[in-house]
Amino acid sequence: MNSHPHEGARASDAAATRRGEQESPDPSLDGLDDVSRETAAREAAPDYFGEAFAKVELFADRLASDGEERGLIGPREVDRIWSRHIYNSAAVVPYLPTTGSVADLGSGAGLPGIVVAAMLPAVEVLLIEPMERRCAWLSEMREVLELSNVEVKRGRAEEFHGAFEVEAVTARAVASLDKLARIGLPLLGGEGELVLLKGRNVEREIPAARKVLRRLGAGEPTVLRAPTIPVVEDTVVVRVPRRGSV
Repeated sequence: MNSHPHEGARASDAAATRRGEQESPDPSLDGLDDVSRETAAREAAPDYFGEAFAKVELFADRLASDGEERGLIGPREVDRIWSRHIYNSAAVVPYLPTTGSVADLGSGAGLPGIVVAAMLPAVEVLLIEPMERRCAWLSEMREVLELSNVEVKRGRAEEFHGAFEVEAVTARAVASLDKLARIGLPLLGGEGELVLLKGRNVEREIPAARKVLRRLGAGEPTVLRAPTIPVVEDTVVVRVPRRGSV
């Protein structure tokens, strides 16, 4: 696969800025229990996801019904699919290119890769996953959701170094920032970048990651707030350009 032009990046940046400027969470929602939060998140989904809603909803329903049995999510996650997983995955979308290709490392249940593919139909999404049973699930979701822009690749990210290039590499809850840099940066072409979903303590990972990034000639990490809807806690996105400034 050849690297595609990174057109749409400015549009993604603009969308990200708009998301970042949206109002802070409503204080009245602070006391919501998990059930109420999940209900509110689900009710907001048609407006938030727009044309992608039908596919995202079907994916969420299948995760809720089959995810635990198939070893994709833990039992405590079944009742918070939307509030903890779907919106968290969607938070990365404004920071991704709107054309070209994106690789999701350690895609697992398809979080965020399947959500990304549903929301960005013009982007080719490569789901990289080493476990056979998870690849079977991802392939099934590709067919069920009719995601023609998805390709499932079984293996570890390192096995695909030199095999293809993408505009962006994403991942969610896979590994530390320094490891993600080592395995993800070689998959990027041209002006590509890592666009990673991380926890709030990611700042602690940056000093160790800088050593790897300098060695690989990559740029400085940027930590960004990534909100979705007021009822759902903001997540964190880390962006790392493939090339450092000259």
